[in-house]
Amino acid sequence: MDWKPYAADLATDAAHPGSDWWAPIMETPRHMLVERWFTPGRDGWTAVDGPSDERAWATAAYSDSTLVTRIGPVHADHAVTGQAVTGHPTSSSTLPSLVVTMLRHGRLTPGVRLLDLATGSGYSAALACHRLGDDLVTTLDVDPYLTAAAAERLDRIGRHPRVVTADANNELPGTFDRIVSMVSMPRIPVQWLTALAPEGRMVTTITGTGLIITADKDDNGGATGRVEWDRASFMATRAGEDYPPGLNDLFATAVEDDGEVTTSPFPVLDVMQAWEVWSMLTLMSPGIEHRTGTADDGSHMTWMLHPDGSWARAYTPAGEDITTVHQGGPRRLYNLLDEVRWRWLEHGELPVYGALVTITPDGETTLSRGAWSLTL
Repeated sequence: MDWKPYAADLATDAAHPGSDWWAPIMETPRHMLVERWFTPGRDGWTAVDGPSDERAWATAAYSDSTLVTRIGPVHADHAVTGQAVTGHPTSSSTLPSLVVTMLRHGRLTPGVRLLDLATGSGYSAALACHRLGDDLVTTLDVDPYLTAAAAERLDRIGRHPRVVTADANNELPGTFDRIVSMVSMPRIPVQWLTALAPEGRMVTTITGTGLIITADKDDNGGATGRVEWDRASFMATRAGEDYPPGLNDLFATAVEDDGEVTTSPFPVLDVMQAWEVWSMLTLMSPGIEHRTGTADDGSHMTWMLHPDGSWARAYTPAGEDITTVHQGGPRRLYNLLDEVRWRWLEHGELPVYGALVTITPDGETTLSRGAWSLTL
């Protein structure tokens, strides 16, 4: 395959001439790191075999898009061609522009030792090796197949970072000047602070939000930073082969039960597409699962589910301006959403982006901006 013209187009999309990341993108054969991937369909996810159609392979590999490589416990390398797989994505090759965004926030100056968390396909490690040199890059993933496959493919393209199979929530394998995570975390593990060198820098996203946190290590062993103004969202960290099952039983309740019926003055919102609202709501109540659908009259519907048994269902009947809300369980989730939306109207913004981040030596992380503060 003559992949270099495709890589040049990708470099144009994900960076710019003169950028520190221009050459790494142009000179990294992403297609060799992602030989098979999944595409969604009506019946589930179907694996695509790159080598069987080189043009489609090149087009997909050098697009600025995420390629899903694992559904539940099934990697695309092991999926049966033409047979749909059901479940949620558990690994991917993240869109290159987002990989570069995270690495840029890491400020990868010459000589720094980098820990690249969530190896995935190995693409972020390959770009980092181009910038820093193989000896300064360690890449880590919890999945032994991912690390083994990435190590073999990285070796094939001439990149040899240290590849480690481990849980990012546990002790990390060494001391690093930079920790850049391509997986989201519910909070900052204290082990990251222990592994971070003096004046070192960490970059991560918070699970269930669009928030990028950057923080530099303090003399006291904690760290101080901020929530960046740009946004990103990654898959959540996991300890096993798959994520816990979704709240399908609770969803059935939320579909059928009347619960407590109230109204809301706001139109139905696809919360996960409203990043600022979604992030604020998650910080207030982590773990909410959002689903959307269509009512019989064609109106948009939304459901909110929580592991504590709380649920909400909302829709705006056709021809009406008021949203009908059904809620049940120990908490009223939709009330929390309306509280966030009222705050946005009253202040013209929400305080999450641009917030100061303070991390104590034991990992307690507090976000604050103006009179608002919240501890993860």
